[in-house]
Amino acid sequence: MTSLVDRSGREYPLAEPRWRGDDGSPLMVRPLPGITRDDIDTRVRSQWRYAAALPPQAGPPVTLGEGTTPLLPLDVDGLTVHVKPEWFNPTASFKDRGTSVMMSALREQGVTEMLEDSSGNGGSSVAAYAAAAGIHATILAPEGTSAAKIQQSRMHGATVELVPGTRQDTSDEAVRRSASTFYASHSWHPFFLQGVKLLAYEIWEDLDCTAPEAVVVPCGGGSLVLGLHLGFGELLAAGSISRRPRLLVAQPDNCGPLAAAFAAGSESVTPREWRPTVAEGTAIARPVRDREVLAAIRATDGAMTTVPEADIVAATHELASRGLYAEPTSATVLPALRAFRAAGTLRPGGTTVAVLTGTALKTADTVARLLA
Repeated sequence: MTSLVDRSGREYPLAEPRWRGDDGSPLMVRPLPGITRDDIDTRVRSQWRYAAALPPQAGPPVTLGEGTTPLLPLDVDGLTVHVKPEWFNPTASFKDRGTSVMMSALREQGVTEMLEDSSGNGGSSVAAYAAAAGIHATILAPEGTSAAKIQQSRMHGATVELVPGTRQDTSDEAVRRSASTFYASHSWHPFFLQGVKLLAYEIWEDLDCTAPEAVVVPCGGGSLVLGLHLGFGELLAAGSISRRPRLLVAQPDNCGPLAAAFAAGSESVTPREWRPTVAEGTAIARPVRDREVLAAIRATDGAMTTVPEADIVAATHELASRGLYAEPTSATVLPALRAFRAAGTLRPGGTTVAVLTGTALKTADTVARLLA
């Protein structure tokens, strides 16, 4: 029977509302068997067409139509890449995939009030889906968060509080408050990853039920990395693919704790101070699931790179000039693609997918500074 498990191996029932294990570590859902092409519910035009890949639930899902985003060709210096623009999701970022499944579980568990911490996209996603679920959300966000993301959260009825200091200060404050309000962080909650993993299933279906050779993603806390690892791992277990794609991961030079640990051959992140970055969605100095993210990249024979701030800015402009209005966090994948190709990690002829996680429409103040 499926259960939750912490790093020490202790199991917990799926129906119990909890956000971490008794040992203080993050929880994961025990591996599921995956699905085949025949298990896709083609009548459903959202990511819930892959509901057979999720843990069972009694009630209807909390959904706003997330998923089924397009897969577009993009030429990068002669390298053909397929980009997945995740701003076609309801609140304009990939976070909706995880939030939909997480909020469905919370509603089924009887949670009526919750707390989230976010640098922007996660908070606005949680605010929207909490409204749809009838759950009151309090969002803690760094004081430098893009105004459009804060405005969106407030419009959905969430209580938003800005926390002085860094993104890590906001996370620390949320953990302190978890004693009085149920903490349903997208970084911690195991069902969030269950939603993000459906992106792997969607990429698989987009490619006529085959796996790409590599997937290139930006990374802060690493939920996208872990979700893809889970999803492709289940497809492999089900016999629906013959190998996992390589996970190629980018962080900004100014805040790259996972990349530093990966380069050093470490199993976890070493705490240190990092500088602010224009890629606000990746500014996470102490990722909660650092061990799991690093292990996932290595298990796929993956790689990591870091990107200078000037290259992130240039990539944001370049993508926009080609019709793709990606926020700087997403734009990180463009110089990363070039770096991986220069290193021989990517070669022409293979199928490569790059995930554009969110839109620049929600970082209007940042874009204004870039234009200036």
